[in-house]
Amino acid sequence: MRERSNKRKMMFALSLAATMMVSAACAKTETTTSTTTAPTTTTAAAGTKAGDDTVPVGILHSLTGTMSISEVSVRDAELMAIDEINAAGGLLGKKIKPIIEDGASDWPTFAEKTKKLLQKDSVVTIFGCWTSASRKAVLPVVEQNKGLLWYPVQYEGVESSPNIFYIGATTNQQIIPAVTWLLQNKGKKFFLLGSDYVFPRTANKIIKEQLKADGGTLVAEEYTPLGHTDYNTIISKIKKEKPDVVFNTLNGDSNVAFFKQLKDAGITAKDLTTMSVSIAEEEVRGIGASVLDGHYTAWNYYQTTDIPENKKFVEAYKAKYGKDRVTDDPIEAGYTAVYLWAEAVKKAGSFDVDKVKEAAKGISFNSPEGKVTIDGDNQHIFKTARIGQISADGQIKEVWNSGQALKPDPFLKTYPWGTAVTK
Repeated sequence: MRERSNKRKMMFALSLAATMMVSAACAKTETTTSTTTAPTTTTAAAGTKAGDDTVPVGILHSLTGTMSISEVSVRDAELMAIDEINAAGGLLGKKIKPIIEDGASDWPTFAEKTKKLLQKDSVVTIFGCWTSASRKAVLPVVEQNKGLLWYPVQYEGVESSPNIFYIGATTNQQIIPAVTWLLQNKGKKFFLLGSDYVFPRTANKIIKEQLKADGGTLVAEEYTPLGHTDYNTIISKIKKEKPDVVFNTLNGDSNVAFFKQLKDAGITAKDLTTMSVSIAEEEVRGIGASVLDGHYTAWNYYQTTDIPENKKFVEAYKAKYGKDRVTDDPIEAGYTAVYLWAEAVKKAGSFDVDKVKEAAKGISFNSPEGKVTIDGDNQHIFKTARIGQISADGQIKEVWNSGQALKPDPFLKTYPWGTAVTK
């Protein structure tokens, strides 16, 4: 994803799975925890030295910049999971020591901080990123340094790195079911709106192929920079085109501007169906429930998910961070990622990356979203797709789910039209 700061802009191109252009603002890193390990250029497992009673792990999110609206809370969930594991005795006789870094909503900074965590701090694994642009910036660094990233956010698929575990949904577990539900329940005419970086562009490429295959119609496709705040022209185009659905892949605080301006233009959820895939309870809290009341969102978890594991998770999160805080899908996935890694470490009897990766195959965890299982074929996880409607109280009421956890299909091999996207 691409982000802005108030100081300056730069252009940064990444061409790994798709070509994208992003405007990024460089910001100074927030306070990080100090480290005592010596610099190393070997593998991530070097952080576990004989006699140490701690094991270092990296926490890498945007704590400043346009993406901080979403990422700060994911960091909090990961830290809560670490605290819980430490309180229960730690892992393999060691307490987990989090080393926190700020990606600052800037993709080169994410790559730089990843290199620092692996080479200087000798972390055994990293939990982090949000945007696909940040993940793609980090990917070659973890591969070259034999590190391991646990990525907690839904994404566009068409990727499977041996050094990344994808804990958020891939497209067949979120976007494709959402489009199917919309076609069956809300109409055929789609207006695609997204931020201008790899996730929205790839997601919309998938949606366009699905619409062609399933009888939908594309009426318009618009992109704006991350951090963009003036949506009046696009809202005028929406009024002109009269779509049945606006499928929204905006990210960061651009969503604040878009939905507030949509409401100011006199358009509510009663007038227009919107489906968002990057607005969850935390973003609802930031944008305002009264602004989003009645709009739809697609995820794999909501704070209202009614299972015992989630009740316990929500109570613990609010007890730790405040009764007004909310949980959401990426928050839950960040929390789950730490526990999946811990289970793999215990099974491997080691913090070594290769041993942990091998042990992780097929591991299951009764998470707040339900039972999740790591697919050993692609290091994604089985997830239940869910569609929800935002309520005036800021919560999201589930209106549909897939009935079972879906096997991840990041390369769309099970769809006849998938090759048009992945070729």
